Amino acid sequence: MTPQTTPVDTRQIWTFRGLAAAAIPALNALITHTWRGTERLPRDTGFIAVPNHVTEIDPLIVGHFLYSNRVLPHFLAKDSLFRVPGLAPVLRWSGQVPVSRGATTASGSLAASRKVIDEGGAIIVYPEGTLTRDPDLWPMRGRTGAARLALQTGAPVVPIVHWGAQELFPRYAKRLYPFPRKRVTVVVGEPVDLSAFRGRPLDRAALAGATEAIMAAITAELEKLRGEQAPATRWNPDHHGQQATGRHFDGATGTDASPGTATDGDAAGGHGDDR
Repeated sequence: MTPQTTPVDTRQIWTFRGLAAAAIPALNALITHTWRGTERLPRDTGFIAVPNHVTEIDPLIVGHFLYSNRVLPHFLAKDSLFRVPGLAPVLRWSGQVPVSRGATTASGSLAASRKVIDEGGAIIVYPEGTLTRDPDLWPMRGRTGAARLALQTGAPVVPIVHWGAQELFPRYAKRLYPFPRKRVTVVVGEPVDLSAFRGRPLDRAALAGATEAIMAAITAELEKLRGEQAPATRWNPDHHGQQATGRHFDGATGTDASPGTATDGDAAGGHGDDR
């Protein structure tokens, strides 16, 4: 497999191949999958992928989908993971992007994200910031990380919605439910039109408007996939007596305090994913 634009480090390619060789057969033993809208994946540039988030195994589903369609997936991962023996070199060799607090480190994450995009890869950002709290698993209120990254880089923002993984591993479950074998469908939507916000100062209004445009696009695609209509009002954890990003959310850093992959955030695009 090769990326769709400029070449990347050979070690990165071989690391992805090794990870795929180990993970994809195991995942395929648990699910059957249907990919739709793959023609909408940008082929002449890298991009920001914005999926819905319904279960802890979503990154495996999205990573499998992108890699299988010749796009190298890159997650924004907490910098602490880059110090874990054994895991750290895999993250580095595969070009994952470390995220931590502070303006200097945020700038470094932006530079690394630009490099991924320039090399034709995909930066995966979960704009909700965590697993949805909506009782029926609809996308909830978005955070500004994906919009900020898009407006800073100019990269296309592509909604990628999926449904079915929650049957294999329900939200907050303690184990897999492999029988019967589950079907997962992944659909790519049209890039989100953020032209009204590009070139404007990155103030609160611009970020909020761009974030809502992203969440509306994700929700619309998921409505078509599920054949149902989402609630008229998006679920807002602040209005339901819940933390914004879950049981282990670290409010100081905007990330999950437990081990995991950071894939959103208001500052640099990383997230606190529940574990």
